[in-house]
Amino acid sequence: MRQLPLPVRLRDFAVFDTFEPGPNGAVVAWLADPGRPGPAAWLWGPEGCGKSHLLQAACAARPGAAYLPAAELLPAGPDALAGWEERGLVCIDDVDRLLGRRDWELALFGLFNALWERRGCLVVSAAAAPATLAFELPDLASRLAWGGVFHLLPLDDEARVAALRRRAAHRGLELPQDVARYLMKRLPRDMRALCDWLDRLDTASLAAGRRLTTPFVREVIASERREPRA
Repeated sequence: MRQLPLPVRLRDFAVFDTFEPGPNGAVVAWLADPGRPGPAAWLWGPEGCGKSHLLQAACAARPGAAYLPAAELLPAGPDALAGWEERGLVCIDDVDRLLGRRDWELALFGLFNALWERRGCLVVSAAAAPATLAFELPDLASRLAWGGVFHLLPLDDEARVAALRRRAAHRGLELPQDVARYLMKRLPRDMRALCDWLDRLDTASLAAGRRLTTPFVREVIASERREPRA
């Protein structure tokens, strides 16, 4: 069957080099291994723990791989999963949004089988482990976990600092360690929010022609918080 077009683009920063593994080294090693030991894997953890980043990084490392967020699949219906086995690696983000619906689970089962026959791989992410979710097709839960179930743990503060500096370096931006620690004290500590602020600081730094120092960062944060963003 012909693939349905999905308007999904990988984020340019979502590569393995910008992901700070911290306690999640095992899943990074599994995803980065071109000879992955298993036809499928399940990544789970809270929002902001890096699931989307890792799925996109796995796709970026393998030309032709497909990254399919459930939010983009749902409006198109279960037929949106047809034909992707030709890509070799298919990553479905937030797969739990598709579960509990027999038509979607049958489509997932079909995609898994088609990939398995071609020695491909299906990697999915969810907010919870498969054993805790309600499946219409119990066999699907075991299939999606054949290569492993990986619980992504949140980073501690030092690992968050390292992650911010990795992200900055990828953008060609120098983020001194003391400035990164200042951000940790003044901003929400989830990585999505921190990376959003880093993007704003990068823009402000380019516009002002200034380096990221603590006084400059303090000014930008104060200004951003005074002026509502459009």
